[in-house]
Amino acid sequence: MSQPIVDVSVNNAREVLDASMDKLVLFQFWSARSEGCKQLSPILERIVQQYPQQLLLARVDCDNEPDLAMQFGVQSLPTVMMIKQGRPVDGFAGVETEQAIREKLAAYLPKPEDDLLAQAEALLATADYAGAYPLLKDALTLAPQRTEIKLWLADTAVNLGQLPQAESLLAEIKLADQDALYKSVLAKIALAKEAADTPEIKALEARLTAEPDNAELKEKLAVQYQAVQRSEDALAVLFSILQHDLNFGSSKKLYLDILAALPKGDAVASLYRRKLYSLLY
Repeated sequence: MSQPIVDVSVNNAREVLDASMDKLVLFQFWSARSEGCKQLSPILERIVQQYPQQLLLARVDCDNEPDLAMQFGVQSLPTVMMIKQGRPVDGFAGVETEQAIREKLAAYLPKPEDDLLAQAEALLATADYAGAYPLLKDALTLAPQRTEIKLWLADTAVNLGQLPQAESLLAEIKLADQDALYKSVLAKIALAKEAADTPEIKALEARLTAEPDNAELKEKLAVQYQAVQRSEDALAVLFSILQHDLNFGSSKKLYLDILAALPKGDAVASLYRRKLYSLLY
């Protein structure tokens, strides 16, 4: 049925029930003589019109369709029966608040974070990790208790080279939720760490230990860090250069390029952007 609100009679009752195979049908049994029905109707209409793909309001005028009301066992007005796949799943008699009704419907309606997840999933399918990252981050803000969002965000963070953040997210996963995806992300972190510790980086780190104030070495090390997506390490090294000389070599440009490459909403980018502003202003 294309309309979110329909009037039900014995002639179309079967068609309305069939519609419950695809969406939740709210059978509203009402009468123009009932003050409670007059209070409830606008609430139901408002809710259903917000979710036309998921909800159908089926209005039964009990004055005109007493036999239909009797078949459903209605004993008082207003009465609302929630039908899914041809079977009652919930309902109530009398007037309920809008909040109470929405709470009953919550299990059957899309959650705000689900839309963000769907968008992120489409981007991840094309390996657009930078585009998916802020969507997953926003989804986790909306539903911080959802383990699967943490895992998807951790996996995305690994692909963006944000290993500390990925490890932090995994640390929040309880033992009972450490499933195959958890183990996969954990393995990716281990591999990424191994790949990120190149011979060139080790050599530069050793030289820098002997010459801790050598800004040229620091800049070379930052370039190597960024080459293996160790953005946070690269920014830390570059910031130590800029603290002493804002115009040394290409450090400021490299610093800004790394910030620009990090995904929108990235905590590391926000931190080092503030650090740079503190130096400039």
